[in-house]
Amino acid sequence: MKQIPAFLAAAFLLAFSACAGPGEKTRTAHSQPCWILATPQVDLALTQLGGHMAPVTFFRDSAQPVQPYHISPWQGEKLDYPVPVLVPLRGDFFCVPFGGNSEAVNGEKHPPHGETAGSLWKHVATKKTGDVTTLTVALETKVRAGKVTKELSLVDGQNVIYSRHVIEGFAGKTPLGHHATLAMPEKDGAFRIATSPFKFGMVAPGLFSDPKQAEYQALHIGARFTDLHKVPVAWKGQPDADLASLPARKGHADLFMLFNEPVGPAWVTATRGDEGWVWFALKDPAVLNGTLFWLENHGRHGLPWFGRNNCVGIEDITGHWADGLAASIAPNVLTKEGIPTAIELSATRPTAVNYIQGVVRVPAGFVEVKTIEFAPGQVTFLSTTGQRVTAPVRHEFLKAGKL
Repeated sequence: MKQIPAFLAAAFLLAFSACAGPGEKTRTAHSQPCWILATPQVDLALTQLGGHMAPVTFFRDSAQPVQPYHISPWQGEKLDYPVPVLVPLRGDFFCVPFGGNSEAVNGEKHPPHGETAGSLWKHVATKKTGDVTTLTVALETKVRAGKVTKELSLVDGQNVIYSRHVIEGFAGKTPLGHHATLAMPEKDGAFRIATSPFKFGMVAPGLFSDPKQAEYQALHIGARFTDLHKVPVAWKGQPDADLASLPARKGHADLFMLFNEPVGPAWVTATRGDEGWVWFALKDPAVLNGTLFWLENHGRHGLPWFGRNNCVGIEDITGHWADGLAASIAPNVLTKEGIPTAIELSATRPTAVNYIQGVVRVPAGFVEVKTIEFAPGQVTFLSTTGQRVTAPVRHEFLKAGKL
């Protein structure tokens, strides 16, 4: 057999490496090509299109694994999708700029939730260092020149995902954040939502679900509240909604936001008592100052929804609800109260957004989370019924950005 010249062999290997990526593992999940990150405890799929994280299996080494994230029901359907983000829509994804972005700003017309949510990412590396395995992918934005590097890390023995997004360039004020979306059961009240202390909450001040588009909402537009259990609905004389109990109000899609107290870590939890687990997210409220809730309970009937979606978006962001760049950088009802709705990104200094999501097992009778206690390398969940569950979580990552 004729030997391949050394320089050609080297070129072949270089081309193969560029195609496959170091340590790259892939599979197709729900019709989308995905990169895979796994430990004995967690199996995570990240779509190459849009960087959407799902399915994710926690406790995969147990008899009762948990898959908390929503995957849109139209996967695999050949539809004329109106916006790119809807194609892979699932789980958690990072949005820059966050929101609908319906208006052009300074000549920039960003797609809904930004290019980060609907463009093709590139694999950089998958590697293990000590007990930490990290998947790194990157995206170069075109509408506004910049680069976003996504790092997802798993720690052996933990049911926790550590996310780090580093934004370079993309200079200027920008709303941004995470768009975690959980699957909802059909039974009302199966999920119990709890959060760290917040200044106040507010239903989106504009029309979110338009009946002219076969969409319907139940909450009173612009209503302010301080108790998640008591939120005004659109109909006079009707009792307040308990937004801590989901799903509810079938046939409606609503949007509301909580504005965090500036102490951290800030947190949000969703307890599935009937299955004995709690999903949680942790963040630094100095970076992501609000939690936006998208309640989608079969309330949209246009393409591609067709009344099929039942999920809750628990979206930790800094922004003006889901309105996008124009509304978030302009003076608005929140900035007038001293609540920033955009982050100033630097042309020369990278901006990092660190975030943690995970699942913890809880015993029978653990109705919902009352509060969370933080100790070095661990988090304790206290229930409203007095139970305590502690899990290993390196929450220090939120500030340090390192594991």
